[in-house]
Amino acid sequence: MSENRITSAALDPAAPITPQIYAHLRDAIIRNRLAPGDRISETEIAKSWSVSRQPVREAFIRLAGEGLLAVLPQRGTIVTRINYSDVLNARFLREAIEADIAKILARRPDPALIRELREQLRAQEAVAASTPTDFIGLDEQFHRTLADAADKRGAWRLIEGLKSQMDRVRFLSLGHFPVAKLVGQHRAIVDAIEQGDTIAANAAVRTHLREVLIDLPQIHAAKPEFFDVPEEGIPEPVNAPIQGGKDE
Repeated sequence: MSENRITSAALDPAAPITPQIYAHLRDAIIRNRLAPGDRISETEIAKSWSVSRQPVREAFIRLAGEGLLAVLPQRGTIVTRINYSDVLNARFLREAIEADIAKILARRPDPALIRELREQLRAQEAVAASTPTDFIGLDEQFHRTLADAADKRGAWRLIEGLKSQMDRVRFLSLGHFPVAKLVGQHRAIVDAIEQGDTIAANAAVRTHLREVLIDLPQIHAAKPEFFDVPEEGIPEPVNAPIQGGKDE
């Protein structure tokens, strides 16, 4: 494969090198510029960026830990397929964490946070009709803002490590992406937090995160070569409507 797909961006020599290489490689895999089965070479990447192999090796190790790369005997390092079960498990864990974050925020609504989130909603609306790839970055900002406001940055770092496979699916699904609907779901989350309604905030987050994977079976059918599926077949993602319940 051509390393030009991932090494065209310059590295900042004043900043730590390994995190930059990791971020560039991860972005290339998440956005499917590097597809499952593509080989990548420590030596070639190090040469392209004019760095030693050590930071590249460290980035490879971190990406392998996220399930994005695999080192295979006699074949070298390749980009993995999207593990179907991992996508569903990541959604399950992310939903549990982020629903609790929304409940924390709804217990003590912060007017400054609400204003910031409303500004973000306006930015999301501006790209909804034309540039779904831009929406993904704004979506990431929205969810990170919620975690930061709840003082759950450590939980967000955990989520970031878990959701790599979910993010790959999101970029594969741009043709199916109901951006306007997702923006509306973000608005429901903000409304519930502003109103101090912990039950509605919990339900809004769970509904939103389940929406992301509604089209997963269709995406797999369109791109089966991108996925590893369980031997027993493809489970249906959970996407039932969320009902209000008792706040714990």
